[in-house]
Amino acid sequence: MELTPEINPGLLNGWVLLVFFYTVFGILLLSFPKSVVARLYDRSAWSMAQKILSAIGKLFIFSWFALVILTPLNIGHAVFIIGGAIYLLGLLGFVLSLLNFKDTPLDQPVTEGLYRISRNPQQVSILLSYLGISIAIGSWVAVLLITVGAFMSHIRVIAEERSCLQQYGDSYRQYIERVPRYFLFF
Repeated sequence: MELTPEINPGLLNGWVLLVFFYTVFGILLLSFPKSVVARLYDRSAWSMAQKILSAIGKLFIFSWFALVILTPLNIGHAVFIIGGAIYLLGLLGFVLSLLNFKDTPLDQPVTEGLYRISRNPQQVSILLSYLGISIAIGSWVAVLLITVGAFMSHIRVIAEERSCLQQYGDSYRQYIERVPRYFLFF
């Protein structure tokens, strides 16, 4: 791992893992009913402050994207294997949590599958995949950017949970009492 990685546009850069991640995500979204996709992206209950802070957090993520796209994967190094394993674990969690989300009736909160152990498995899984990519390119700067992005995405999580409380009421409140916000803690 290096503080600042070698920037070198190429065919075997971190973008390969990003393209695979978002191809899987896109295929899943295309297979979902439009009502599920609309539910996934509903921001109607967010306050203006939450929307602004979420946008600021996205600046860190976009900076991370740029770094990942321009940085070669450390193929053949231990960091690539470790990062790749973390990336795949995150991708698997993301796919499973999206399928759990899709299979839940629209008038009910999502509480099955990975949602039994985390109220936000999609967010956790995305960040895990991004962390894996950061390690696979061997960049501490990428790890730092994704860490800041993770803290900023917490604002998004709070907004989504507030929206769910408004929409589902007591059933979601009971769910909050039973299941941690993130896996095994918080």
